[in-house]
Amino acid sequence: FLGPNGAGKTTTIRMLTGQLLPTSGTAKVAGYDIVKERQQLKPRIGVVFDSQNIYERMSARENLVFFARLYRVQNSRVDEVLAQVGLIERARDKVKNYSNGMKQRVLIARALLHKPEVLFLDEPTRGLDPHIAREIRAIIVNLARGGMTVFLTTHYMEEADQLSQRVAFLEQGRIVALDTPACLKAEYGKDEKTTLEDIFIQLTGSDLRRGSEEL
Repeated sequence: FLGPNGAGKTTTIRMLTGQLLPTSGTAKVAGYDIVKERQQLKPRIGVVFDSQNIYERMSARENLVFFARLYRVQNSRVDEVLAQVGLIERARDKVKNYSNGMKQRVLIARALLHKPEVLFLDEPTRGLDPHIAREIRAIIVNLARGGMTVFLTTHYMEEADQLSQRVAFLEQGRIVALDTPACLKAEYGKDEKTTLEDIFIQLTGSDLRRGSEEL
């Protein structure tokens, strides 16, 4: 889900996850109406926003055990998700001693505790070094291969190209293009060298690099 700053990406996620009521229109996630069936929807989705809202004076495992109780899942699931994101060996270390990439993995693990059908990730690799970003992308790929739907926002066009089966471009609250990366390049590209970044700038009228600097 791609678009310049202020296009409405985070607002859309908040509506699709039942945190914000839409002013008009309808939408369904995992088959549930986001307004009329919010309570049925919530157990079926996981959400990771770009803010790292975890308890830093607790260990990763303590964080997840706490949220496992809220989700009413067994503590055995905590070790499963810690292993899934590659943190099992550091599980008892306090989060305040973690790198940003490790904290991001804790957030993803927390969102996976209840085995959601749909996982929303809002710029999960933002501000991470290339090695850690690659690890996060590998986790996303494995989740998708396992049958989970991942709804991803990112400012990194190469990341979107690598990970996405479908890409939507958002401009001023409206989807202006929606298709596979290959089909978008074929439709809007001038030649075989066209990238998603080229299409982004063409469709949104925004300079991606300038927008990234303003984050």
